[in-house]
Amino acid sequence: MTESTGISYRIEKDSMGERQVPDTLYYGIQTLRAVENFPISGLKPLATYVDACVLIKKATAIVNGELGCIPEDISQAIVQAADEVLNGQWRDQFVVDVYQAGAGTSHHMNVNEVLANRALELLGDKKGNYQRVNPNDHVNYGQSTNDVIPTAIRIGGLLALKRSLYPALSGAIAALENKGQEFHNVIRSGRTHLQDAVPVRLGENFRAWAQILSEHMIRIETAAADLTLLGLGGSAAGTGLNTHPQYRFRVAEILSELTDQPLRPAPHLMAAMQSMAPFVNVSGALRNLAQDCVKISHDLRLLDSGPKTGFKEIQLPPVQPGSSIMPGKYNPVMAEMTSMVCFQVMGYDAAIALAAQAGQLELNVMMPLIAYDLIHSIEILGNTLAALTDRCIKGITANQTRCLAFAEGSLALVTALNPHIGYLNAAAVAKESLETGKSLRDIVLEKQLMTPEALAEVLNLEEMSQLPDHESI
Repeated sequence: MTESTGISYRIEKDSMGERQVPDTLYYGIQTLRAVENFPISGLKPLATYVDACVLIKKATAIVNGELGCIPEDISQAIVQAADEVLNGQWRDQFVVDVYQAGAGTSHHMNVNEVLANRALELLGDKKGNYQRVNPNDHVNYGQSTNDVIPTAIRIGGLLALKRSLYPALSGAIAALENKGQEFHNVIRSGRTHLQDAVPVRLGENFRAWAQILSEHMIRIETAAADLTLLGLGGSAAGTGLNTHPQYRFRVAEILSELTDQPLRPAPHLMAAMQSMAPFVNVSGALRNLAQDCVKISHDLRLLDSGPKTGFKEIQLPPVQPGSSIMPGKYNPVMAEMTSMVCFQVMGYDAAIALAAQAGQLELNVMMPLIAYDLIHSIEILGNTLAALTDRCIKGITANQTRCLAFAEGSLALVTALNPHIGYLNAAAVAKESLETGKSLRDIVLEKQLMTPEALAEVLNLEEMSQLPDHESI
């Protein structure tokens, strides 16, 4: 151990030589080289991704200890070190930039070194004494970056879905359904091509959005099923070199218990290592959700536009002042934020697709990019939906008077007259109404095209805007 400028150092060695490592650090020489090599973005590994990697190391240490592949005391020390990280300790030690060595070797060794050095301390030894606990020979026994990282992306994705997106999506669906019930009797003018259309129920707009999100939940859950097949145990190239025959089965069992997920070994370990298709599939489902979330956020902004010169059929809850110069202005900021996040998710999806096709032979070296973009997409979508629900959707109110005025004044009401007076007569009535300002009702009665009783029945907005009974379909 050496000292310089009051800092204590230890000497570590790898295949390239020796380096001084500050003794306060739990990571070692390979992580130090990666930090020097990749000062790229300042983005560090996502907490959920770290969790996934450490869960793998905990499971493998348990299994390798059970199978006699590593000493039991070292197995227990690695497990305890992993538990400390999972409980929030040593998080500042995971420092490798997102844009790093291909396949994720730099981050993987960062995890191995942190757990090895903490395990050494727990055993009463000093950090850096890798003859006792070695990052490669013990923490990484029977493993390779090539099977650990794709497994970590799978587990990280499943954790992020369970922790973030699924609860937020369920909350948004419930809030939209509640608003659908609250606004059931609010009749507004529909609009197609941003032009007047037949009347609809405001409540059904919200129910439609709830249905759209419900269908996306099913699509994402279906895609996520691919993530439960693990290639862990494939080792360097998918052959299982240097692994115990029971290792991959037992590790899948332990990881299933630790994550509460139905994990099992992939039927072909080489295929699980080479193909990024499961990640592309989940990312595509996220992109699909993002696209509809953009549409919903734009609809909310349109319906709230104004207050004097727009639709103003609904009021989004004001959450902050909207202008640095115009007093009293409130903007639909939660909806605006939603669109921005969704655009980012769509961009990540494009990056994931490009990275997924960039593999060669036994490995895809673009996995660090896929790991960050996929897990980050899940988490920011979840955070966005939770914020949009709590700070926007739940507080929306309807301007029932304005909605009804637009509905009653819509020229598209003539659509209901088609079966009774014919398309050409209906078009002539609409044209005269637009030119003269007279109501459709007055013109139809003036021309004696229908009786007052029949006209009242046909132009009943309550009946016109009622959706069909789904039970009878």
